[in-house]
Amino acid sequence: MRSFALSVAGAAAIAFLATAPAQAEDKFTYMTNWYAQAEHGGFYQAQALGIYKKYGLDVTIKMGGPQVNITQMMAAGQADCIMGSSDIQMMQVREGGVPVVNVAAFFQKDPQVLIAHDDVKKFEDLKGKTLLIGAQAQRGYWPWLKAKFGFTDEQTRPYTFNIQPFVADKNSAQQGYLTSEPYAIQKAGVKSTVLMFSDHGFPAYATTVSCMEKTVKDRSKQVAAFVKASAEGWKSYLADPAPANALIKKDNPNMTDDQLAYSVAKLKEMGMVTGGDAAKLGIGVMTDARAKASYDFLVSAKLLDPAKVELAKTYTTEFVKDAKVLP
Repeated sequence: MRSFALSVAGAAAIAFLATAPAQAEDKFTYMTNWYAQAEHGGFYQAQALGIYKKYGLDVTIKMGGPQVNITQMMAAGQADCIMGSSDIQMMQVREGGVPVVNVAAFFQKDPQVLIAHDDVKKFEDLKGKTLLIGAQAQRGYWPWLKAKFGFTDEQTRPYTFNIQPFVADKNSAQQGYLTSEPYAIQKAGVKSTVLMFSDHGFPAYATTVSCMEKTVKDRSKQVAAFVKASAEGWKSYLADPAPANALIKKDNPNMTDDQLAYSVAKLKEMGMVTGGDAAKLGIGVMTDARAKASYDFLVSAKLLDPAKVELAKTYTTEFVKDAKVLP
């Protein structure tokens, strides 16, 4: 499915990495999708331990945030690659006119969840309850939830990235991220049930490395180096997160040790980085079958026009296939 030219480029780039003598590092900028946090830990670990430098890169990690359009910034040349929230999101970005390609996915599961009060035990128990859902969900998991569990638009209210409406209303549930909002709700003294979409068939990968087509073509050596070094960073981070956590707190002074510890524990418990195909094929891996499942979901939900976006152009497996950093 992948082109022969790109396959040769990826393999040659990895071979070069293994034999390259020490030389001046190539500058490479990666922009994340939020303030620094444990969910970005592998990248910060590769920075902290000099893994990027080992592979010939001088990497700058730029933080995203709520008011930052990272795809526009990449298209304007301010980043070589960005952290997509999911492969699904990046496919939709491509339909919007930015020729972006997914080259790695460091979360084998999408960490998006619904958080309910503890009387709820399963998704089906949420019928008739108020669901606090953000606007972006309409272009992502919400159509999947409706089709899967029979939820309706009428039961939704806007999610304002504040847990208080949920805490105050026992008949509500809210969206969240496995490693984040459940911790805040726990700290607020509320017992909750966390329901994870990916455990019920939601196909998306998360925490991608996504680059412009031109970057994949013209800087294949650097992209290969970044993917392999980041995979090594993630393996190291899950074993000993302290080096990266120091950099995370430097970039994001509001981050706490307790939040970092909670998030790392959840990443490990749920096999977010090391589970699924990553267990045998390597950290950061993507497969043709999973990419097709994400694409097919978007097309079936009428969230993507197949006439405008060709599946084969939305991703390449060449860099992760050759990196093969096993957990």
